Amino acid sequence: MREISLDRLRTLVVIADRGSFADAARTLNLAPPTVSLHIAELEDRIGAVLLSRKRGHVKPTAIGEVLVDRARRLLADAQQALDDIQRQVQGLEGRVRLGASTGAIAHLLPQALEVLRQDHPAIDIQVAVLTSHETLSRLADGTLDVGLVALPQPPVAGLVIKPWRRDPVMAFVPAHWQCPARVTPEWLAAQPLILNDATTRLSRLTAEWFASRGQHPAPLIELNYNDAIKSLVAAGYGAALLPHEATAPAPDKRVVMRALRPAMWRRLGIAHRAGYVERSTQHVLDVLRDQRLA
Repeated sequence: MREISLDRLRTLVVIADRGSFADAARTLNLAPPTVSLHIAELEDRIGAVLLSRKRGHVKPTAIGEVLVDRARRLLADAQQALDDIQRQVQGLEGRVRLGASTGAIAHLLPQALEVLRQDHPAIDIQVAVLTSHETLSRLADGTLDVGLVALPQPPVAGLVIKPWRRDPVMAFVPAHWQCPARVTPEWLAAQPLILNDATTRLSRLTAEWFASRGQHPAPLIELNYNDAIKSLVAAGYGAALLPHEATAPAPDKRVVMRALRPAMWRRLGIAHRAGYVERSTQHVLDVLRDQRLA
């Protein structure tokens, strides 16, 4: 089935508005034979006469009026679609799909999202809670645009992964416990523990930190939700090792934070696809990079 060209429909609408093939040709900057050809092709495709010519004036037939009305809507929708896409190309609006862990979403993303809302209110940020592995996989298959991932990561073909920020990992301990000013693997391994589960990079960092002093403790419970871990610490259930961002609120009064000896750091990176980056995505990357030291 032959498609109907928008150019032919535009010619029909202009003729209906001008009441003249010649005026339509001038308006559209087309040769008069081209205008006549457009209408002939439309009438051939529709199988009916679309325009009547009486006393030098051209008017749509009954069928022509129906098609003119539909054509106006189609042309308006097409123009709106082009305008919308152009705004996205210019970075004035758009959709950006972002993947991050619960920890980043809870304490690091809100300030960046607030800046984006103020500076680029028409950009729709869609956030997915994902592990670093899931984030990189979805970036690679094109279902995410930006990811916040734990570092280090092996190189992934087609992706750019750059360091973003480094936050200290601290010991979160029930306030009523007697604990040293700096917490060592030996001391902490002897305590009841609430640790991140094995799906997280922090779990591997924690295991390496304990193993550096020959410790291999078994936690009471493993979770992948830092705020829930902090609540359990506040309830006196056990101690935890968690990253502490400078902008994060002070912990519950029932919890104290202690520095580690040796120190441990949680490093995060920003990942996106290599090559062309849409402007809306670039705006998100720029704001995140500005927030890296916050």
